[in-house]
Amino acid sequence: MSAKTTEAEVIVFPKPAARKPSSTERIWGKAIYSHGYAGIPSILIQAQRRLGINSMQMNIIIQLLDYWHEPSRKPFPAKKELAKRIDVTEKTIQNNIRALEKAGYIQREMRKTAAGDWNSNIYHLDGLIAKVQALEPEFAAEKKQRKEAKAALQTPKGLK
Repeated sequence: MSAKTTEAEVIVFPKPAARKPSSTERIWGKAIYSHGYAGIPSILIQAQRRLGINSMQMNIIIQLLDYWHEPSRKPFPAKKELAKRIDVTEKTIQNNIRALEKAGYIQREMRKTAAGDWNSNIYHLDGLIAKVQALEPEFAAEKKQRKEAKAALQTPKGLK
């Protein structure tokens, strides 16, 4: 019996195209970007005054957003950790979270450990999201007005 060996054909697959870095990565650099980033809508930043959010409350909101990685898993940092990050007392965090809750931006949910001890709160930001979403039509109208005003300035007077 003779053994005949045949060589298998090797198919070379093309390499996937190199991923283009996001604008955030291009601004901050790969090393910084690799540690993650928080998604903060521009409307939230630009509407801070309209929403009646003071600078400490905005800082707390940004910190909470930094902990929120998945829509289904709400952030649950300890007040102690938030205070440490912002360099304020836990009482300052507590008072400002209470104010955000009273304004309808945040809802706290108490959380227990498996042993039944109290743990850090879970923070629901649904109220904040709803209020920012409610502002979007105003921002869209303002954006449209700016675009129309710019077009009017760029159009020669005889062509109007």
